[in-house]
Amino acid sequence: MSRRPRAAISWSGGKDSCAALHRTHADYDVVSMITMFDEAAARSRSHGLRPDIVWAQAERLGLRPITGRCSWQSYDAAFADALRQAKHDAVTHVIFGDIMFEEHRRWAEQMSASAGLTAIEPLFGTSTVTLFEEWTGSGAEALIVTARAEFLDETWLGRPLRRDMLDTFTRLGVDPCGERGEYHTVVTSSPLFSRPLAVEAGERVQRSGCWALDLVPTETARPERQQHAERG
Repeated sequence: MSRRPRAAISWSGGKDSCAALHRTHADYDVVSMITMFDEAAARSRSHGLRPDIVWAQAERLGLRPITGRCSWQSYDAAFADALRQAKHDAVTHVIFGDIMFEEHRRWAEQMSASAGLTAIEPLFGTSTVTLFEEWTGSGAEALIVTARAEFLDETWLGRPLRRDMLDTFTRLGVDPCGERGEYHTVVTSSPLFSRPLAVEAGERVQRSGCWALDLVPTETARPERQQHAERG
């Protein structure tokens, strides 16, 4: 039998990165996950998640987190450092959860190639309706943690994604997967998790036109092997 290529996954903590992992885990030996945080390492750059949430997800997936601290201006440099860290573990491929924007795919391919790695985009070009139905039928669970106020009010915060939301999303002009930033999620359960992630809801705030929900895991876990790729 041929050995599966060794891979890292670009991990937001939300449904799209997890859906990409669902589609690829049988074909790749995924060993680590890459997540960028703000300069204070207080929140993830993409979904505003606490580090404890990301560490708890990593522990349940059996993946080693590689994290970076950066501003938006230094994001590329920090991500490049993280890719170099992943390559030290004999990783040859990086999995991304991009779906529809060509510029996102080009960025992933260029960043990976610069590190001598190959980008894998298992979701790209798939209908977001198909992906939403695939997710809600997968046995995984994702809660809405941000909602763009233009489309969704604060009552959407904390809701788990369900198939019966699809008609409402269509009526409200919301892409099923939130591809225009209508909402973001955090994954709390997956067939790939060793056990579900229990969370407690904290403060709800509105900033920059979005509602955001602070979530705290009821059980925290910091994996022993963690690498940092930091840029201020």
